[in-house]
Amino acid sequence: MRNMLEVDSRTWPVRLNNCFRLAIPTAARTSLWLLSIMVPVSFAVLLMKMTGVLNMLAGFAEPLFSLFGLPGNSALVFVTSCLLNIYSCIAVIETLGLSGRAVTILALMCLISHNLPVETAVQKKTGSRLLRILGVRLSASFAGAFILNLLLPADPQPLEALAANVSLTISGIGIELKAWFYSISYLCAKVIILVTLLMILQRILEEFGVTQFLSIILKYPLMLLGIPHEAAFLWIVANTLGLAYGAGVIVDHVERGRLSRKNSDILNYHIAVSHSLLEDTLLFVAIGVCAWWITIPRVILAGIVVWLKRLIDWMVNRKEMQEMS
Repeated sequence: MRNMLEVDSRTWPVRLNNCFRLAIPTAARTSLWLLSIMVPVSFAVLLMKMTGVLNMLAGFAEPLFSLFGLPGNSALVFVTSCLLNIYSCIAVIETLGLSGRAVTILALMCLISHNLPVETAVQKKTGSRLLRILGVRLSASFAGAFILNLLLPADPQPLEALAANVSLTISGIGIELKAWFYSISYLCAKVIILVTLLMILQRILEEFGVTQFLSIILKYPLMLLGIPHEAAFLWIVANTLGLAYGAGVIVDHVERGRLSRKNSDILNYHIAVSHSLLEDTLLFVAIGVCAWWITIPRVILAGIVVWLKRLIDWMVNRKEMQEMS
């Protein structure tokens, strides 16, 4: 027995070393792929802001936003969210002096549809069709906003802007470029560090059976949402860290066959609507939005989307089988 324990204790460092050895090269490739999308998109949005194109796009969206009980200038928040991240759209919200009701509706829309160029690219890489995912996210945003507009009580009081004195006007090309450079440099460092740590953590959890344990615990709750239990760990990753930072783990899981592309596609439809339930939600709570109004509707909408997808897939498969027979 003593010899067995000694052998087992010696295997721990070897197993951990293998986790690091296998994770780091994959993390490096995934980080470079993510940054090859993030950096050009971020710079393109900077140019759109400086040339007034971003404001023009928001202007086109204004008539639609009246259907959701939102003022025209709120379209700028949503457009910014779709192209960038939650931090960016909150920065715009804080300059507009919107009512608490309007901010709640916008928060739900932005939590569903944000950082679309990067996140839809991640979901495409893991087996889903880009245009379908894009359509699902935008449709869910509009449907959620429409329903929330009917349910929320009137609130004419403006939410205090945390940075009311901030101007959206361009303060100079040099200053804008300098601010962008510092911001994107921080983002690059954050992506590389987080993706590497996550990839190592994923390998360790798999190696020591934690992933399988989580899958067992979450099997039935996820079944109610239409999600295959094999996707439990990735569901946790997507809802704690989001799609951008969790991309490395999700892509690696699929590429190594730990999750089939069919089940990955089903998971993608859920996390397209509801992901990053922790960090992104808390960002809006910090500016006064009620967490329940922006969390429960997302989970419900995500469940509806997944079951609708399953129903459509079943009908398509049935039709194909009938035609073959």
